[in-house]
Amino acid sequence: MSSSVALIAQDSRNNEIVVLAQKYYSILARYELIATSATGQKIEQETGLSVNKVKSNSEGGILQIAAQVVTGEVVGVIFLMDTLNFQSPEPDCQALIRVCNFYDIPLATNISTAELSIQAVAKLRDAYLIFNPVAGQGNPDRDLEMIRRILEPQMNLHIIFTQPGLDPAIQAREVIAKIQANQTEDQVGCVIASGGDGTVSAIAGETIETGISLGVIPRGTANAFSVALGLPTKLKLACETIAAGNTRMVDAAYCNEIPMILLAGVGFEAGMVDNANRELKNRLGTLAYVLSGAQQFFTQEDFQAQIEIEGQVLDFKTPAVTVANAAPATSIMAQGFGAVIPDDGLLEVTIPVSKTWLEGINTSAALLASALAKSEVEDQNLIRLRTNKLKLTTEPTQKLVVDGELFDGNPVEFICVPNGLTIFSQFSSVAKVGVKVANMS
Repeated sequence: MSSSVALIAQDSRNNEIVVLAQKYYSILARYELIATSATGQKIEQETGLSVNKVKSNSEGGILQIAAQVVTGEVVGVIFLMDTLNFQSPEPDCQALIRVCNFYDIPLATNISTAELSIQAVAKLRDAYLIFNPVAGQGNPDRDLEMIRRILEPQMNLHIIFTQPGLDPAIQAREVIAKIQANQTEDQVGCVIASGGDGTVSAIAGETIETGISLGVIPRGTANAFSVALGLPTKLKLACETIAAGNTRMVDAAYCNEIPMILLAGVGFEAGMVDNANRELKNRLGTLAYVLSGAQQFFTQEDFQAQIEIEGQVLDFKTPAVTVANAAPATSIMAQGFGAVIPDDGLLEVTIPVSKTWLEGINTSAALLASALAKSEVEDQNLIRLRTNKLKLTTEPTQKLVVDGELFDGNPVEFICVPNGLTIFSQFSSVAKVGVKVANMS
């Protein structure tokens, strides 16, 4: 759903609306512009703004715009009427005025009110909501209605729906380019991601190192992104957090140049995600991961892993290597330190090296206890590292999962990006605990 501003002028006032568009070019460029044919053509020629043109006034163009007001696509109308030959509005003009009043859409009919409306809009932050309508098991129409009710009074909300077969990262990239093109010293737009972890992570990855704030409205199965970063998981509170405008900076990372917000896993974690297919998640929710993890525990075979870290080369035989930038407690294989710190400039690496099946069960139980108690694991069959970069090579090649998405890669290189991500949050910072670099238990 585009957020359009309609620009209409009767013949004697076309020059005035062009001057208005030139004066407020940077603000109007944030929106999809719609105009009747002659007015739209003149605005495009004189200003360079892109305008979607409908029919002329005499051919029903004003009624076309009125219809878009009804469907919620138009957020404001500037209609400069001919005041010299004005007697009473024609039926199509009356229809437009009526629907604007009925749907409470701003309608400016002279230059002064048009400027006041544009200046008011300029004071609001532009927010681009990328909304996945098929995420989770809730009612997307009801969810979107609540999002709009809370956020639209606080910001200029532009709504973009994800599309089947189209990576939301591409949509985020286009939005970011638009924000960067239109930003000013004191006004930068923001991106809001609403969907499951796949949608959110893809969009978040595009905001790394841009300085553009990211809002998260989780509507997925696990919502691991929000849980890991301490963000609200309830829709209403998530919206209110974004509306409040408080932000904090957290780390991001790259895995073989793939953006990584949460964690990557080689071996066990990748197999677990691979087994938890969409049908299983739709039926069982987060329980799908529990069942998939149990299945993977009994089928995962050890592999040879070589890690290059801070000038050292370490060799292990292991069923899993997990590298985390941030992770919820439910990501058991990331909990070697009891908690993953999202803003310490380091990655947490957890490697089980149990020699027997029974030792593996004991190590898994220790990791679970570590996650619940938020304390470090004391287990001789577990290697824990903290570092800002590393290189991992496996033999044979293993499945790789990055933020819930499967990839191929061997070797795999990780690098942390300190304070690489700006997110809307209830808190300005998170508590830090002591760090250990290349420390092995």
